[in-house]
Amino acid sequence: MNRVNANHQQNYPNPSLRGGTTKQSTASVLIATPEQINFNLPVISNQRERSLHQTPHVLSRKKCVPLSFCRGNLDLKQFPPTDYVPCHIERSNCVCYNVPMSRFLLVGLDGLEPSLVERWMDEGRLPHLASLRDAGSFMPLASTVPPATFPAWTSCATGVNPGRHGIIDFTEMVHGEYAIRFINSTFRKVPAIWKTLSEAGKRVGVLGVPATYPPEELNGFMVSGFDSPVCTRIDKSFVYPESLYEDVKDWRFADFQETNIGLDWHDKALPKLIEGIGIKERIATKLLKREAWDFFMLVFGESDTVAHHFWMFHDPDSPRHRPGKEDAIAQVYERLDVALGKLIETAGEGVTVGVVSDHGFGGAGTGIVHINNWLAEQGLLSFSNANSSFLKKLALTCVPPSLHGTLFRRFRSMAAKAESGSRFGGIDWSATKAWSEELNYFPSVRVNLKGREPDGVVEPNNYDEFCDKLCLKLEKWTPIAKAWRRGDVYSGKYASSAPDIILELAMEDGYSHSCLRSRGGPSFRRLREDEYLGGKERGMNGNHRPNGCLFLSKPVSKAQARIEDIAPTVAACLGVQVPPMDGTSLLTSEDKGLQPLASDKEETPYSREEEQAIEERLKRLGYF
Repeated sequence: MNRVNANHQQNYPNPSLRGGTTKQSTASVLIATPEQINFNLPVISNQRERSLHQTPHVLSRKKCVPLSFCRGNLDLKQFPPTDYVPCHIERSNCVCYNVPMSRFLLVGLDGLEPSLVERWMDEGRLPHLASLRDAGSFMPLASTVPPATFPAWTSCATGVNPGRHGIIDFTEMVHGEYAIRFINSTFRKVPAIWKTLSEAGKRVGVLGVPATYPPEELNGFMVSGFDSPVCTRIDKSFVYPESLYEDVKDWRFADFQETNIGLDWHDKALPKLIEGIGIKERIATKLLKREAWDFFMLVFGESDTVAHHFWMFHDPDSPRHRPGKEDAIAQVYERLDVALGKLIETAGEGVTVGVVSDHGFGGAGTGIVHINNWLAEQGLLSFSNANSSFLKKLALTCVPPSLHGTLFRRFRSMAAKAESGSRFGGIDWSATKAWSEELNYFPSVRVNLKGREPDGVVEPNNYDEFCDKLCLKLEKWTPIAKAWRRGDVYSGKYASSAPDIILELAMEDGYSHSCLRSRGGPSFRRLREDEYLGGKERGMNGNHRPNGCLFLSKPVSKAQARIEDIAPTVAACLGVQVPPMDGTSLLTSEDKGLQPLASDKEETPYSREEEQAIEERLKRLGYF
């Protein structure tokens, strides 16, 4: 094949927003000689006009330049403007044949609960989701274990389990210390689907996907999702290319505190959630119209937030039920359905649409589990008199919520120190064999292993036996439904970053227990009635469930899917080969991998200044 310079710029409405590759300036196109082309291929007509603005693709990837790039002697007047035709390029004796390009719109609705969706679709309250179900597919979607935000969305984007992509949680343990550090997108060990598509010549747009900060350089554009769970809105560091910032600067996450829930909190929170959906819809539809894209993904977090805090009003059977605001969750779901309809309409015909929730939701009961107190009762943990959570409490008390996001990015090291003190303080390590970080969204137990932890107690040659016995003992404790060794949950090189034992809290009459941090006292207690409203790190009244849901605008034969199936499904739809993944495409009978997954990215930990404010931000959304 020959390489020629088409000597023109791609017809972008806003040239300053071209992102990522030199293809967006001067089109350098691979073309085929006449004997390499099958001239018997039919002309494909009636393609949407926007398809003429797609990024050019080289012939070796089975894509050629669109008609609008033709600068040859071909008389274009004989073809309608939306046709794809054989295209001669001036100063060459070569010909390329243009083919239509598939596109994929993937909309994430964080924490969308399948049972509520089914009920409200049948009642006619979610017409756009119902249309997707009726014309295509609707099925349960198994999340990661546990169904936590960062690992789940990363598995969605990579097609592999957390043991392979390396994003186990918002944080990871610092080797050789009783301390944590906060992770970012550079810690992801395998490429996300948008990176793979970008490198295959596709143009991508990504908005608000968790665990994508800092943004990647792409053939397209990206607005990162929250860099920690207490992030409220973006700044320029979230945006690639930065020139896009003015168009997306209003993108927000939950822009209110979720820890101290007063009597009027819900009256203020609900309108903000509804407003936030509208802002994201406006930004996304603007970019869908203006920018060229083959793959476009965005995530709405409002469905997660409303279920955490309004489940007790929605569910009359909840042991924490209070009257009023019974329709709050339905209002958010209905507004999201309207936004979805607008996105689908703007994307246009011929686009494959997927809607995915990373986990489901259900009510929380009144049972509170204190794992460290139980470990102490079993003689496996000893408390000390030291209390290292002072810095964390001081920061949360003195720092205004509106400053949490900015301070988080500037002072991450201090925040990590504060959170480490809160998690690991008050424990006598020399007399402790196992402990828990007591995270409600990620209940687990870590072993104080000699040679790994600074004051490890458990001998390495006794590690397996110790873990097995502890799992059996935990499962005999009524508040625990299941205790897994991490190797039973994760596979891959980075599974060792996970806690040694992963827990699933038990249900009581259909309502989950909650895990809260404590240093001394009972291992299980009941919430007082004045604690029912909850709040993050206080036992929210709605908790994650392991199954989300998936909608596809195309029919598929499978009745259920895993969150790792999303990335290979997107790739199959767009005709791009991907490295081997744990998930499989729902649209093809087999997956064709190219090579083992690998990433050429280097981990870029947050600086000491960046780390100082992380704890305040994480606390604000209540994950710590």
